[in-house]
Amino acid sequence: MSDHLKRLNAPDSWHIARKTSKFITKTAPGPHNANAMPIAVWLRDHMGFARNLKEVKQILGQNDVVINGRACRDPKMGIGIFDIIALPKIGKYFRILRDKNGRHVSIEIDAEAAKTRLCKVRNKTIITGGKVQLNMRDGANLLADNSYKAGDSIVLSLEPEDRFKIVEHFPFAVGNMAMIIGGKHSGNVARIVDIIKMSGSVPNKIILEDEATRTKFDTITSYIYMVGKQTPAITKWGIEQ
Repeated sequence: MSDHLKRLNAPDSWHIARKTSKFITKTAPGPHNANAMPIAVWLRDHMGFARNLKEVKQILGQNDVVINGRACRDPKMGIGIFDIIALPKIGKYFRILRDKNGRHVSIEIDAEAAKTRLCKVRNKTIITGGKVQLNMRDGANLLADNSYKAGDSIVLSLEPEDRFKIVEHFPFAVGNMAMIIGGKHSGNVARIVDIIKMSGSVPNKIILEDEATRTKFDTITSYIYMVGKQTPAITKWGIEQ
């Protein structure tokens, strides 16, 4: 595996200038998938908080950037959808989302909204002692009871005294609200009206209805991210901005 990444080969979701320089910071192994954006790219290319990698390292070296409740010092650390990035010294807080083109966007939120984080349950396993372990979409794991299922979303506290405490649960079920994070409907928030189970290795089809236009569309399970029950928790979690 190469330690280098050319700008021309960077994922489209990063939405960066392609011809300003030849190379760009490559994401280190860690949270999310291959499309995870390095915090160095976010600070320099997206937000303009740094002019070059040297300044990025100076900012991170002073523990000025907190990702999901923990200070980040690695410029290659990957960030992805629904991550919370806090810059406490300047009072700035952001949530990472996807726009309609599948690109990472930074939504500014207030300090209260930055105290929690939305996570998707990818699957769950039984570990030693018969305990249930939830495996999150971004690679995180935590112990919980058996009431949570794959596809559900949970809201975790980022407060130091309650870190990883589950404060809310949005089941993957008909009637609940979901955000689409991939495909041509990326960025939409709609209500699930049907879940069609497909045979074999074909992904399940999810039928949703847009509350505003009353139009229906479909997507696949991996593009679904639950964000509410009867009504979307949009204002509460800062998604609507």
